[in-house]
Amino acid sequence: MEVSSTEVQNNFGAYLKLAQFEDVIVTRNGKKAAVLKRYSEREKDSALVAEKAETYGWRSEKMPYEDFLKLTAESENRYEYIDGEVFLLASPSYRHQRIVLEMANVMYNWFKGKECRPLTAPFDVTLTKDEEKNVVQPDLMVICDTDKINEQGRYMGIPTMVVEVLSETTRQNDMLRKLNVYFFGGVKEYWIVSPLRKEIYVYCFDDEDIQEYRVYKGVEKAQSMAFPGLEVPLEQLFALF
Repeated sequence: MEVSSTEVQNNFGAYLKLAQFEDVIVTRNGKKAAVLKRYSEREKDSALVAEKAETYGWRSEKMPYEDFLKLTAESENRYEYIDGEVFLLASPSYRHQRIVLEMANVMYNWFKGKECRPLTAPFDVTLTKDEEKNVVQPDLMVICDTDKINEQGRYMGIPTMVVEVLSETTRQNDMLRKLNVYFFGGVKEYWIVSPLRKEIYVYCFDDEDIQEYRVYKGVEKAQSMAFPGLEVPLEQLFALF
């Protein structure tokens, strides 16, 4: 991202935090003048200005929601904001994308001509949990409140259904943190797809309670409870690998 020297001077602490995720290029009179960059031990002799970050780098300490909005507005990278922490989303694997594409195709055909719409990432969803904002990018989602899309094309509603395909880097978030975000955020149905175990876990939420939980495996068809008749054959989904 690029920011003016005046902006950095007025909000230096915030930009030090943002520098943990990507380089902050400082401009003066419209020209690039300096850079704020994440510090690492390997670069300790370099002339860099930044706070020391953990080795994994993609996860921060707590960051105010306003700073997260500034980060995403000025960056081309993909981030999620969960419980006050920022997560830089890595590029997904081939297997992950093939599964997402296959499920998106099933949903596109099923919802064709219907009121609700299936969408794929990247697409921000803002949900409130314990009066705190969380911003996530589900792999797949179904929205029925298209009137909640504002003039800037931003979705401000609550998806009826979300789907996350597990990967090594997202497993903990998808199984635990995002489960809570979707549960308290008002989502009706949450699917977790495990390519490793070749299983699909379906949660049905209602009135801040888990109304039903199902596990699909083998030659079964995962069935939606929010949208009766919507089915995804596991054999077809995982036969790709």
